[in-house]
Amino acid sequence: MKKRHPNHRLVKIHRNYTVEEVAELFGIHKNTVRHWVKAGIATSDDKRPMLILGHELAAFLQGRRAKNKRPCKPGELYCFRCRAPKLPAAGMADYTPVTEKFGNLTAICPACHTIMNQRVSLAKIDQIRGIMDISFPQARQHVVESTKPTVNSDLK
Repeated sequence: MKKRHPNHRLVKIHRNYTVEEVAELFGIHKNTVRHWVKAGIATSDDKRPMLILGHELAAFLQGRRAKNKRPCKPGELYCFRCRAPKLPAAGMADYTPVTEKFGNLTAICPACHTIMNQRVSLAKIDQIRGIMDISFPQARQHVVESTKPTVNSDLK
């Protein structure tokens, strides 16, 4: 199983690892670890067996993960197909409440036309409202509140 983002928290920073130990720790191939060494992970020395410093390995993995992050600005939602934050098509989004305090924004990506989602706090929704048009769901009317209830039942 290929690990796309190895968890840097598994690394013990006060320990030295061999290439094989790192590969076993993350469930990856030894050549991947050797590529990491060529990319800049510091080793203890140039002798064999090659020992990778734990704190250097953790810092390298954290740096790789931080480099790939793309935070959304206010009014942007993250599109998983485009792999980038985007403003929604036509500047419109729908709010779906999850609890009393937060809900989900749903919009369409202008580039690939897929659904984009973002969790948002109801307290902070006014900051986003100035950037895009947000539609809130209207409560559906109950049958007992209707002036003309339908009589679609088998009861007599």
